[in-house]
Amino acid sequence: MSKYYQPEIETMPVDQLQALQSERLVAQVKHVYDNVEFYRNKMDEAGVKPEDIHGIEDLHLLPFITKDDLKEQYPYGLLAKPLKDCVRMHSTSGTTGRRVVAFYTQHDIDLWEECCARAIVAAGGTNEDVCHVAYGYGLFTGGAGVHGGAHKVGCLTLPMSSGNTERQLQFMMDLGSTILCCTPSYAAYLGESVSERGLRDKLKLKAGIFGAEAWTEEMRHNIEETLGIKAYDIYGLTEISGPGVSFECEEQNGMHINEDHFIAEVIDPNTGKVLPEGERGELVFTCLTKEAFPMIRYRTRDICILSRKKCSCGRTHIRMTKPLGRSDDMMVVKGVNVFPSQIETVLLNEGYPANYELIVDRVNNSDTIEVNVEMSLDMFNDLKVSDAEREKKLVAALKVMLGIKVDVKLLPPKSIARSEGKAVRIIDKRNLFKN
Repeated sequence: MSKYYQPEIETMPVDQLQALQSERLVAQVKHVYDNVEFYRNKMDEAGVKPEDIHGIEDLHLLPFITKDDLKEQYPYGLLAKPLKDCVRMHSTSGTTGRRVVAFYTQHDIDLWEECCARAIVAAGGTNEDVCHVAYGYGLFTGGAGVHGGAHKVGCLTLPMSSGNTERQLQFMMDLGSTILCCTPSYAAYLGESVSERGLRDKLKLKAGIFGAEAWTEEMRHNIEETLGIKAYDIYGLTEISGPGVSFECEEQNGMHINEDHFIAEVIDPNTGKVLPEGERGELVFTCLTKEAFPMIRYRTRDICILSRKKCSCGRTHIRMTKPLGRSDDMMVVKGVNVFPSQIETVLLNEGYPANYELIVDRVNNSDTIEVNVEMSLDMFNDLKVSDAEREKKLVAALKVMLGIKVDVKLLPPKSIARSEGKAVRIIDKRNLFKN
């Protein structure tokens, strides 16, 4: 099998790709205007009619939609096909308020699974591989999307779901898993467990496809070292379809967006102005081929940079960086913008495991910020360096990164609960948005 799942699409010349996008955008705008009252009202308010959209050059005329819009239209307000044509729904992992739900026709699922198949082949997957899917199944899109993609490629697919690490490792060894798919935090935990048990030589893993949460290059290198694999990033969100919106190739220098299905823009999060390629801003997606639940100019709140620089893999689809933070969960502490990824970068650079808790509070009208950090077993047993010395060094490194002082508390190994899904890193006790 070649390194492309659909070579004629993945290597399509950019001018042909953009012509295809224009054709599909015109049809999609008419589809949502005719079938979704919410979109029709939004476009009418903006003074835009379907006949005003002639191609991708007119995309900026259309209004944005946000997660709040999705919650207000819960459950069926954004449905663009009759319910009888829908065969599945998924939901986000949020636990408070109205959830975001998404609906799929069989056609939607087929295209979604093709996108995931492209990601698996880009990571070296073939019909001779054993694909070990440890994303959650059920309402979460992670398990279902990659599972379907693995089937398209022809892999033997292990629908492990998340949790039960002992069983994960047992099946990994017994069935010879070669591709691991899960969240990066769970991959890090599996790597830690493999190292503790001395199982590295008993594994046949060659690649991992990790997504659903932010992770740093430092965390990637840690996972690659402990599991003996090449770790690939995959990106997606329930609102757009799920994993497979974009994926890394062997160059591991940004994720190719499946542009035949999705148009990506980067905007200034404050003004909504579309930014030129290469500038950092908020990622916005428009779905070109989804039937049941198409998103038009959906603001993801993820911060990234787009690049159409030629890729050595031969794919022509534009690349996005890993999310560099989020415009909605960035913390402002002592007047400074703080992203959890900055904390993680410092810890991993200083040799600490990727297990930490960031606690933000407000005492006497002044912000406080503290990070609880696990030591590795080697650090814990090394009595030559005191905890106070280690903490002092970390405080200094964090101040260089953030520009503010962060209190550090070192903890023994295994002190912080491990995550088998998305890791919860931030505890903000300030209650800033409560009346």
